[in-house]
Amino acid sequence: MDHTTTSPAYGLWTLVVINSLVFIIFAFSFAKPQSPRDWRSFGAFSGFIVALFAEMYGYPLTIYLLSGWLTTKFPGVDFLSHDAGHLLEVMMGTKIDPHFGPFHLLSYVFIGGGFWLLSAAWSVLYQSQQKGTLATTGAYARIRHPQYVAFVLIMFGFLLQWPTILTLAMFPVLCFMYVRLAMTEEKQGQRVFGEQWTSYAARTPRFIPNFQSQARSGAAH
Repeated sequence: MDHTTTSPAYGLWTLVVINSLVFIIFAFSFAKPQSPRDWRSFGAFSGFIVALFAEMYGYPLTIYLLSGWLTTKFPGVDFLSHDAGHLLEVMMGTKIDPHFGPFHLLSYVFIGGGFWLLSAAWSVLYQSQQKGTLATTGAYARIRHPQYVAFVLIMFGFLLQWPTILTLAMFPVLCFMYVRLAMTEEKQGQRVFGEQWTSYAARTPRFIPNFQSQARSGAAH
């Protein structure tokens, strides 16, 4: 699609509210925060979502701040059109509808995978909490903190789809926050479960799954 033919599509604050609520409630249905730590992680994710849709449909702050460079680098593009807000597609010179461009399609993989992981992790964690045991099966057999990884995957997917200065600045800060929360959880796990936690942590990566080692472990059993 030609980026110069679309009409302006900002100031739509009703869409900002609706889209933010849809994704926040959707994530809430999977994450189901309970502890103050859960609420902090979920609240940070929610802030990212609101900032994203505020620029996607409300006020295009990034477009305005970069307007001088963008109009010089990409003459003829109407940067107040909705399609041109998909900046990665514009910079790549994609001539098709950006919703079907490579970055947008790849974003679906990360966002969908993140929500799937969030859902899979919660079911295991909920059962473990009910029994008072350590979560070590399902997603927790691959990584120690699947819910935090899921939030990061979803946010990264949205960055591919619609990068903004604010969300790009928030992303590393939120990643650092999730790492700190994970460390806090691990200290608590060590206190509560002792040697069982130590053994689990020794064989299970914190954030990046090692499928090869897990396969070898499963074969050994």
